[in-house]
Amino acid sequence: MAYVLVPVLLVLMGLVAYSLIRGIVAFLKTTKIDLESGEASTATDMQLLQNKAMFARIKYQALAIVVVAILLAVSR
Repeated sequence: MAYVLVPVLLVLMGLVAYSLIRGIVAFLKTTKIDLESGEASTATDMQLLQNKAMFARIKYQALAIVVVAILLAVSR
């Protein structure tokens, strides 16, 4: 069972890192656009992308925690 879950955990960890980087890049672009335009009244496409990326990161982290919990339960 651990032989299956360890690669799954590694993939989830990679997805967490990818989502985090994608969200940070969207945040930096949003901040740059807001500073240049001077408007911050509505949600832009970049802000929506940032929210989606960060929510995806939370989902992947939760799944990774579940996999770690399963690994700990199986290893006993």
